Amino acid sequence: MATSAQLFEEPFDADEYIERLAWRTPGGGSKGGAEAFDPKRLLEEFENHIEELKQLDEKIQRRVEKLEHQCHREAKEFAHKVQDLQRSNQVAFQHFQELDEHISYVATKVCHLGDQLEGVNTPRQRAVEAQRLMTYFNEFLDGELRSDVFNNPEKIKEAADIIQKLHLIAQELPFDRFADVKAKIASKYHDLERQLIQEFTAAQRRGEIGRMREVAAVLLHFKGYAHCVDVYIKQCQEGAYLRNDVFEDTAALCQRVNKQVGEVFSSPEAVMAKLIQNIFENKLQAHVKEKLDGTRHSDVEQYLKNLYDLYTRTTALAAKLTEFNLGSDKHTFMSKLIKNIFSCYLESYLDMEKDYLRNRSAMILQRYYDSKNHQKRPIGSGSIQELKERIRQRTNLPLGPSIDTHGETFLSQEVVVNLLQETRHAFERCNRLSDPSDLPKNAFSIFLLLVEHLCVDHIDYALEIGLSAIPSADAKNANLYFLDVVQQANTIFHLFDKQFNDHLMPLISSSPKLTECLHKKKEVIEQMEVKLDTGIDRTLNCMVGQMKHVLATEQKKTDFRPEDENNVMIQYTTACAKVCAYVSRQVDRVRKSMDGKNVDTVLMELGVRFHRLIHEHLQQYGYSSMGGMLAICDVAEYRRCAKDFRVPLVLQLFDTLHALCNLLVVAPDNLKQVCSGEQLTNLDRNLLHAFVQLRVDYRPSRLGRHFS
Repeated sequence: MATSAQLFEEPFDADEYIERLAWRTPGGGSKGGAEAFDPKRLLEEFENHIEELKQLDEKIQRRVEKLEHQCHREAKEFAHKVQDLQRSNQVAFQHFQELDEHISYVATKVCHLGDQLEGVNTPRQRAVEAQRLMTYFNEFLDGELRSDVFNNPEKIKEAADIIQKLHLIAQELPFDRFADVKAKIASKYHDLERQLIQEFTAAQRRGEIGRMREVAAVLLHFKGYAHCVDVYIKQCQEGAYLRNDVFEDTAALCQRVNKQVGEVFSSPEAVMAKLIQNIFENKLQAHVKEKLDGTRHSDVEQYLKNLYDLYTRTTALAAKLTEFNLGSDKHTFMSKLIKNIFSCYLESYLDMEKDYLRNRSAMILQRYYDSKNHQKRPIGSGSIQELKERIRQRTNLPLGPSIDTHGETFLSQEVVVNLLQETRHAFERCNRLSDPSDLPKNAFSIFLLLVEHLCVDHIDYALEIGLSAIPSADAKNANLYFLDVVQQANTIFHLFDKQFNDHLMPLISSSPKLTECLHKKKEVIEQMEVKLDTGIDRTLNCMVGQMKHVLATEQKKTDFRPEDENNVMIQYTTACAKVCAYVSRQVDRVRKSMDGKNVDTVLMELGVRFHRLIHEHLQQYGYSSMGGMLAICDVAEYRRCAKDFRVPLVLQLFDTLHALCNLLVVAPDNLKQVCSGEQLTNLDRNLLHAFVQLRVDYRPSRLGRHFS
């Protein structure tokens, strides 16, 4: 097996190497079995291979030493080269420093020489310029302009530069000695200025932007530069306002001119600002004045609409124009322009808004009452009215004569929608036209007008009329329209609350006026709720009174003590049927008139009074055995009617009443057991005794002993 250094490269496995060596040696492996194995031959092969490995090791060692020696020699040579390079770099750096110092020295000399040359050249140029100006000045002094620059129209730019400088010089000369020449220079100055403006105007009409820019640059040093800008602004607007919409025309004009201004003038922001100012102070102000002054006293509604529309469109236009470069404080600039146009109108805005809203609301209400042929009744005020109100709340007595409204509630959703619509427009105008610091206060004053006309003049008046129309509790066949008033008032409250949240709250939410508004709203609603509660309570009394009247007229004593005990064919009495029919109708009316928890509250109160009436009514009669069964049937029908209330308490009361009626028919021997039943065990024994006493067999059967 040939031995080389490649056999020992990683990864190297010594066991595998020996196994491979033994396998290749004849008689050294497992080939041929145990008989073919020759250990001497294998030992000899191992010894020979070990010698080969030793020779290979010596050979590799010599090679390593040779490479190490070569590496040391090359390292020394490289170190010498690095030292030589460092010395060369140091020499080069020294040369660079010397060159840098030399360059600095030369540059200093050149700068000094340049300053000296400038010091000599500047006075020379000034002298040449002064000499040139003196030459031209002499021509004015002699009265004859011979120079070509003053006579050649193509050299108007040079002439303008000269005359501008001569004009400045002439102003420093004494008037008494040079009055004539100063006048000539001034005349030529104004003549050239006029020619330049004419040239600018002509170039603008031809659309020659380059020529306009040149002339504007020359005029920049003349007093007539501002006039040049005015001419440009005036000419820009020629033919720009052909449509009826001045705001759209203005936006289009400024958009078109903005790019041109930047190409022509050296200070485009000032020119653009002057253009916008000119448009606002002339075109827009005249347009606003024409629109508003014609309707200010003749048609206040149209005046307020126009004011809102014009102010909104003007502010929108101003916001669009701030996109242009108008200087550093363009927002203040635009606000000032808007204020100059509308200040005289905004000062009186709120008073006109309130007067219009007050008159408009009063007209809407009066038109409604006129359509109903109703003369509005004065509602009392002061201490006497307050005393009546307190007595009415505590006693439910109808103070004053009851009036017949013929079913009219005197509440109109159309009227309410119109009032809210007018107020919504007022809030929108107030938000747009009020100063931010006055907005909460102004919005609150409009809200007070809404409260006055909607809540007081309309809803509260209808409640007062409704209360007056409620008949007394003992009235017969009374028409109870107050629930219709409750239904419509409830709908109106929702609309009122929605407008409060949607349109008023955003205007006052971050101001102290929020507390005042919430307090006023709460106060108004509480006052109306008191009247609603009073009216509902009196209406319930009327319902109970009507039921009592039906029972009194329809219920006969013989109903529960029939003459023929064996010939009773009815399921329940006529009085019971009529009362249940009446109660069902009233329950439906209550559900239609109210919403939410108010339905359950009112039905529970009606149910409790209904139960009390039936309970007291049943105690007025004596009962035979068959009469008791009929009473149970009546109470079962009342209980079925009570299920329509969907109030657990009411159903429980009638369940108990039904159990009490069982005492009227139970066998005397079972009476004590029934009284101890689940439904009656918690009742007062006196109440149980009172029901048992209604039985016709109370004395004959000596039923009182069960309660002694």
